[in-house]
Amino acid sequence: MIYIPENVQYAINKLEKAGYECFVVGGAVRDSIRGAKVNDYDLCTSATPQQMHNVFASCKIIDTGIKHGTITVVIKGENIEITTFRTESDYVNSRKPKEVIFVKNIKLDIARRDFTVNSMAYSPSRGLIDLFGGEDDIKNKIIRTVGDANERFSEDALRILRAMRFCAQLGFKADEKTKLAIFKNKNLLFNISYERITSEIKKILCGRYAGCVIREYAHVLFVILEQLKPIYGLQQKNQHHLYDVFEHSVRVLEEMEQDFVLRFSALYHDTGKAECIKIDESGIGHFYSHSKQSKIHVENVCKKLKLTNNEKEQIIFLVEHHDVLITDDENIIKKRLSKYGEKRLRQLIKLQRADRIGSGTHRECLLRFIKIEDKLEYILRKNHCISLKDLAVNGKDLIKLGLSGKQIGDNLEKLLCHVIKYPENNVKQKLLDVLKENIE
Repeated sequence: MIYIPENVQYAINKLEKAGYECFVVGGAVRDSIRGAKVNDYDLCTSATPQQMHNVFASCKIIDTGIKHGTITVVIKGENIEITTFRTESDYVNSRKPKEVIFVKNIKLDIARRDFTVNSMAYSPSRGLIDLFGGEDDIKNKIIRTVGDANERFSEDALRILRAMRFCAQLGFKADEKTKLAIFKNKNLLFNISYERITSEIKKILCGRYAGCVIREYAHVLFVILEQLKPIYGLQQKNQHHLYDVFEHSVRVLEEMEQDFVLRFSALYHDTGKAECIKIDESGIGHFYSHSKQSKIHVENVCKKLKLTNNEKEQIIFLVEHHDVLITDDENIIKKRLSKYGEKRLRQLIKLQRADRIGSGTHRECLLRFIKIEDKLEYILRKNHCISLKDLAVNGKDLIKLGLSGKQIGDNLEKLLCHVIKYPENNVKQKLLDVLKENIE
């Protein structure tokens, strides 16, 4: 028995009363069987788009993808997507079908789908239709293609990343034939637009089991994230690191919360080490200025993946500054707050803590991050002056003293540095006295 919300049941009843079959399909069936929360219910029906328009004439209808048989019906303010049973043929460049054919049989429709766990249909009146063993695969936590895996991936190469995504999110494992086909067909990903790829990459990296998938399918990811390949197996030859650079980066990612910006930054923060490694006379590895090279790498991949400007700015900042010194010294924290802002400083602290854990050495250093965060909270509670807008003087006050142009900005910065060190001096007359002494 699968729970069907009222508005979804209403849509099913309308179509069935009009003489058409209607089923809940895809993720809603899969997640219901898993006992997980269902967020979206997609319906499939024997009715054509025109017939659906007639059935739902009293409702608002959006022609979401009319060529592919999909409309969206708005019922009591809720959007419900309904698609005509269909088959597909003659896939072009491993991306999309050349022809979509509407059919009357649900069995033909689910046979075209990607994985067994997504190829089930449920109707309250007809029960569960499971032709390919999807229910058993869910119980056994297996990702398996419907039919021949190579054919499914050649039809739409994005299915390669979708398989990896389900493994990353659900903790499932691809069966042997599916896994072999993923590696065999990985270069077909070159045919997929980066908008589609980026959406899947984000879901993979934010999955609960992302680390396991990244390790297992590293050479598939290298097709897209090629900057990671040179650090794969790169030994650090350094007492501060127990793992090679790639394994270290994956471990850093695993220590981060399930946030794309943080996890992507973790994965890329050390990519520059491949070009910066220097072995000294004692055989010890050093990676001077690797953060600068990592920044170049991540700038390029952010552009290729067409990330938003906000995502790019945050990721590039974190990669570039991941090894900037942060201690529990109050003045240093204030300076970092003043320069970076609270949000970015908090992100940076998270990355640095994960970086230390991911090294596999010196776990005692984690106490330092507890002290840093405690000191940060203390500063924020006290509302200490950490920016120019918090200063007790402003540009107008400096103009009255005869300063102008660049002198104003330079002296305000000097006063800010003074107040960060001596917060009790953030009083207008005290700051003017300090300024007068400096001018004299």
